[in-house]
Amino acid sequence: MYGKMHSACLYGIEGVMIGVEIDLANGLPQTSIIGLPDSAIREAVERVRAAVKNCGYRYPQQRVTVNLAPADLRKEGSAFDLAIALGILTTSGQLMMPAAEEMLLIGELALDGSLRPVTGVLPMVEAARRSGLSKVLVPRGNEAEAALISGMAVYAAGHLRELPHPADAGTGSADHQEVVSDKQQHTTGAFAGQPDNEPLLPFPVTVLDSRGDSGHNLQPVMALNLEHLRYHPQYSVRSLSGTADEMLREDFGDVLGQSHVKRALTIAAAGMHNIILAGPPGTGKTMMIKRLPGILPELNDSESLEVTKIFSAAGKLKDTRSGLLRSRPFRAPHHTISAAGLIGGGSIPKPGEVSLAHRGVLFLDELPEFSRNVLEVLRQPLEDSVVTISRARAAFTFPARFLLACSMNPCGCGYLGNTGTQQRCTCSPAKIAQYRAKISGPLLDRIDMQVDVPRPSDWNGQGAAALSSAEMRRDVLRAQQIQAERYSKLPISWNSELSGAALRRYAALNKESSLLLHGILESLGLSMRAHDRIIKLARTIADLEGAAAISSAHLAEAVQYRNLDRQVVAEE
Repeated sequence: MYGKMHSACLYGIEGVMIGVEIDLANGLPQTSIIGLPDSAIREAVERVRAAVKNCGYRYPQQRVTVNLAPADLRKEGSAFDLAIALGILTTSGQLMMPAAEEMLLIGELALDGSLRPVTGVLPMVEAARRSGLSKVLVPRGNEAEAALISGMAVYAAGHLRELPHPADAGTGSADHQEVVSDKQQHTTGAFAGQPDNEPLLPFPVTVLDSRGDSGHNLQPVMALNLEHLRYHPQYSVRSLSGTADEMLREDFGDVLGQSHVKRALTIAAAGMHNIILAGPPGTGKTMMIKRLPGILPELNDSESLEVTKIFSAAGKLKDTRSGLLRSRPFRAPHHTISAAGLIGGGSIPKPGEVSLAHRGVLFLDELPEFSRNVLEVLRQPLEDSVVTISRARAAFTFPARFLLACSMNPCGCGYLGNTGTQQRCTCSPAKIAQYRAKISGPLLDRIDMQVDVPRPSDWNGQGAAALSSAEMRRDVLRAQQIQAERYSKLPISWNSELSGAALRRYAALNKESSLLLHGILESLGLSMRAHDRIIKLARTIADLEGAAAISSAHLAEAVQYRNLDRQVVAEE
């Protein structure tokens, strides 16, 4: 006897469809799972056996072979439990699932038969939709996440007993019934206020008696009800750091002085340019960078799905009832993080912090305190906007297009450059050189803006302190709209993504600006990468002013943000 169910697993951050094939043959009672399973999948034999028996079903006393196809793809996790259990029950003649060919089954089984949620449901359901499936059965804890993918009829169960039990075949068990109208499972969006007399959409499972005949008077079971369907993404958006109002509570208006730093952060947000703030302790570096997400525009639809998939694959999508993530992620790992934690890794690699910060901000506070080896792995993601991790059997690619925001002190004690009655620096030139050497030249070359943050002179909160997050966000949104229109026919969204022919076309310099930039490059000894980044930064400054062309003033301001490069030249 042969049966097949559809399930899925994660391959990087993408879902991959897996066929769960069941074969029952005469022989000594034994269950084997083949197809490159990991330990969690091999242990599914005992979970499924106990769950089937404890729910009143019969586990076949035959030779049971479970094949996970394709057999050459490494698989991990416990999401196959439900597919294996229902595959065994249908193949052994205890259940009948006419719609098995169009249904995805995901879920982990407890020994008592209850279903536990698993990670990565969103990319798995998306893969099922691409494969032509139209239904999905998931644990109750994953129902809202699965419902984020439109065009799929989502069924949720909390226990195998929610299937019609053999003892209830004559009367039907109504205790666990949850129904949904056929209209509600489509993408019309009219979920609230549906009449109670809509036709029911039954879950396509029927209990078979010992003769192989279907039971009588069975009731439809296992579907999302109206309460669940309110989680449809058409009606809700979710903020990773809370609502927009909550984010704006930490306002730039709370920061005293530092007008030039606010200007720099506005430019960085408008073009998604990397930035580092350097200054003594207590000058507001961390405070200002933590307010950076409040002035960034929300994710668009494609970006929102992309970011939500990454968090789902990483197991960090905790609350899906409010829909897809809409606010740009803000990640601030501790300086003790490992290289694998930063870029991703593992026997089957998972996304790291650079991928979790995709389309958002990666904040590295006290940059020189990070290990030199850890910082060096950032060079390739900053250049290519992807992370590729190779293993013996496969190579995994994770997106990593983020705004890198860093802070650092000017020296080990933090007081280099203080004058007058301020605390003086106690570091020797050798210690200062050793402290700064933790940040390599190639990494610093990839940071567009290097801004000094001195002690504020305006302690009364006047002047620049009045510049609020709302005002800065207004300027950022205006510049972002200009870029969206300019690059509408290109696969880019921000000035920081320009390169090659697109850079020469959309950020062309006039003769005067070209001569100015050439002289600056010669005097500071900057690289060609810095040359391109200065031009892209100047393009963003021009967009903030609504200028169609880059002027010498825009270029001069962009060069002013290469503070660390100028300091190195001055020291030499």
